[in-house]
Amino acid sequence: MNMTYQPSVRRVRGLGLGACLAALCLFARGDVGGRGDGGASGDGDVPGHLGDGWELVWEDGFSGGEIDATKWRHCPEWVRQGGGGRWSHEDAYVDGDGKLIVRIRRTDEGIRSGALRTEGLFSQKFGYFEIRCKVPVIRGGWAAFWMMPVGGVPVGKDRGREGTEIDVFESIYAENGNVHHALHWGGYGEEHEKEGIVLKGRPELYEGYHTYGVLWDEGGYVFYIDGEETWRSSAGGVMRVPAYLKVSIEAAKWAGDIDSEELPKHIAVDYVRAYRRKAGR
Repeated sequence: MNMTYQPSVRRVRGLGLGACLAALCLFARGDVGGRGDGGASGDGDVPGHLGDGWELVWEDGFSGGEIDATKWRHCPEWVRQGGGGRWSHEDAYVDGDGKLIVRIRRTDEGIRSGALRTEGLFSQKFGYFEIRCKVPVIRGGWAAFWMMPVGGVPVGKDRGREGTEIDVFESIYAENGNVHHALHWGGYGEEHEKEGIVLKGRPELYEGYHTYGVLWDEGGYVFYIDGEETWRSSAGGVMRVPAYLKVSIEAAKWAGDIDSEELPKHIAVDYVRAYRRKAGR
């Protein structure tokens, strides 16, 4: 594989580098939950880096004039971490031109931002999950494509197999050209553990559309940007339960001075897709 950069690995209370660079994965067919195939059929546009033996099982290309309620739900309008305002239903919408817009803005009541999830509508154990999107630079904020286990992330040591948050990408510190991949397990309190990587000096990822994906199987997680592998890990023990998809944008004081940022800004999403191994592969 030809790489044009050297990723910088950041490990926080996780497994060692050897675990991060796990052996080649053993592909497995995914277990799909929720409403069947999500409207997808056949092989679809299977990414070339997956090779043969894959099928598209769920997708949204955001055609039409509103969010497809059979595929997505707005996240609850919760207060966000680190003084980052609230999620808002108003700030995730379809633009009528084939794009999902997830926006962050400033209001008299504080920062408001959008978030969607497929919880209760689509989930899958193992497979390949990909988004194609255009990501803004936001000082003090970030966009993300991530996955959460059905039932949540359980509290306790060595419980990653029972539920791990998979951050396919986060645009934290995008002003430096950085992109993050990460895994979180053990809950979000004292027993929280994390392992991740920061890809530094990639400003081109904030120009135009790019794809971000993760291949998750029994052997671990392999992350891709524009079809190129960028990180692999089996930290925390590989999750063995189905997970649902999330697309979001938000802010936090620890991420920078959002008060000095010019808003609104948004992530524009061209598609989100999920694939699995065909039976017998």
